[in-house]
Amino acid sequence: MTDATIPGQRRDASASFDDLPGALAWLDSHVNFESTMPSRRALPTLDRMADLMSVLADPHRTYPVVHITGTNGKGSTAAMVTEVLVAHGLSVGTYTSPNLTRVNERIARNGEPIDDATLVAVLAGLAAVEPMVAGRLTRFELLTAAAYAWFADEAVDAAVVEVGVGGRWDCTNVVDSDVAVVTNISFDHTDVLGPTLVDIATDKSGIFKPSSRVVIGETDPAIASLLAGAARQVGAESVWVRPQDVRCRANRMAVGGRLVDIETPLGRYDDLFVPLHGAHQGDNAAVAVAAAEAFFGSALDPAVVSEGLAAVTVPGRLEVIGRHPLVVIDGAHNVAGMTVLSRALVEEFAVPGAAVAVVGMLRGRDPVAMLEQLLSAGVRSVVVCEPDSPRALPAEVVAEAGAGLGLAVEVVGDVGEAVSMAVGRAMVDDLVIVCGSFYVVGAARAALLAVEH
Repeated sequence: MTDATIPGQRRDASASFDDLPGALAWLDSHVNFESTMPSRRALPTLDRMADLMSVLADPHRTYPVVHITGTNGKGSTAAMVTEVLVAHGLSVGTYTSPNLTRVNERIARNGEPIDDATLVAVLAGLAAVEPMVAGRLTRFELLTAAAYAWFADEAVDAAVVEVGVGGRWDCTNVVDSDVAVVTNISFDHTDVLGPTLVDIATDKSGIFKPSSRVVIGETDPAIASLLAGAARQVGAESVWVRPQDVRCRANRMAVGGRLVDIETPLGRYDDLFVPLHGAHQGDNAAVAVAAAEAFFGSALDPAVVSEGLAAVTVPGRLEVIGRHPLVVIDGAHNVAGMTVLSRALVEEFAVPGAAVAVVGMLRGRDPVAMLEQLLSAGVRSVVVCEPDSPRALPAEVVAEAGAGLGLAVEVVGDVGEAVSMAVGRAMVDDLVIVCGSFYVVGAARAALLAVEH
């Protein structure tokens, strides 16, 4: 997320630290637009990020990049692309956001997060050069630079990079991607990206570069056509669009995930096991396999693709944390995400007992539209909490929306307490679903795993 310098903020040229708490304190001293999302994008520019990369000797140009944007499914798709490339013997750096519990999760090599000591060293290097960059860097810019620099240090064969917000002006977009992916387009961050789907798609198309090989997962004909046209206009080497060029031909439930058949312009891959829940993960898998094909420029060995997809883990996405009662956490945080969650609950998580949701949201969300999706999936009661974020939507606002829909509502502000109440009251054949915000899911996951252990 790249935004203008905040008036009144000064550079701390004396920053020094030798442990992770000190490094994170320095990092957190920078403006964090993930916590305080601006109502609009003022003076969009990639200049600060480009300057920082230049000071660091352009580490982002030392490896090929698969750049992934879209409204939903970016993290899952990034994880799948990573594992397929790793299965082919590559060393792969992956940069994603947000994290659920630790910032280290965002920066990984071959699926393993950067360790504390290395993260401290990388951030210390950034603190040393920060005074050489004009303008105050943001927290997200620094994390992105940390990823790009570490990937170069590790001499990765490829980097899989998830966009933060949008595309064109997101600070990850200093890369010239070899493969550019759009998972899908729906309404989110409209205050920043624009009020219409055309505005959002246009912004996200900004990651397309000359000679990029573009994979488009969006299936709305008008929006897909807009994206494909934008790719061709900038001189993309190839443009593959789902479902014309990339298809999930079969998408079946299996124990612990999905069993899918995928067809791409260069190959066909049958009976692939994807250890993730939800039919949407079949579509994400199709896009991911196509992206890997585009990266190599050839058909892939089906056995290697199968090996890669079978290794995928994506915490916080329809993740089962408990069985009796069934406890599922999911990062659905907008209407489109809640719609997908609702379908998955009906198809894969129907229970004999009652379904209760623990829900917290950020400002800018439509609580009525989001809760309607849970209602359609059989949820009849909600425990409302507040994400630990300056952008938290007051619990009372969400509770009022729920009550207006006829849901039984309780307000328990703290996420951990809300989850404890919901699970404690549930019978063994009930379902507890935690959703609404990654902040809520991350806190709930930590609390639930702490109880397990």
